Amino acid sequence: MTDSKRLLIVAHAPSPNTATLRRAVERGARHADIDAVEVTVIPPLEALPEDVLACDAIILGTPENLGYMSGALKDFFDRCYYPCLDRTQGLAFAYYIRAGRDGTGTQRAITTITTGLRWRLVHDAVICRGEYREEFEARCEELGLYVAASLDAGLISVPSG
Repeated sequence: MTDSKRLLIVAHAPSPNTATLRRAVERGARHADIDAVEVTVIPPLEALPEDVLACDAIILGTPENLGYMSGALKDFFDRCYYPCLDRTQGLAFAYYIRAGRDGTGTQRAITTITTGLRWRLVHDAVICRGEYREEFEARCEELGLYVAASLDAGLISVPSG
């Protein structure tokens, strides 16, 4: 599969519910109708700048902790920001937040960092607010499917770099 594109999923999943959402994103991204997308899932504390540099699109996932992204996702950004800054401009990305409250602080933080990186948002943020509901899984699966299918169909341009 020399023409395959690489989708990286970096999602912090410290609870059974957040792990279920991460699996839903992955399930969508690995849909049987998607032919030429290689999906890699890496926890934020294990993801390296090289993983980001090697991907064609990225999906981020985090719970909201005290009105902010998880420390693990923040650590990922701290380690990857400068090595990726000038080399990933235009990278297609999307994200989801498991928010017990409203998710706005987490959304603002992710927007600030990805704007600095000059990444390109390709899907509205999926914010799963309030008590856990099974519909969150369908929304996350749809997110994974959308990004992977868009990559597969060439609708998401891959930055040259």
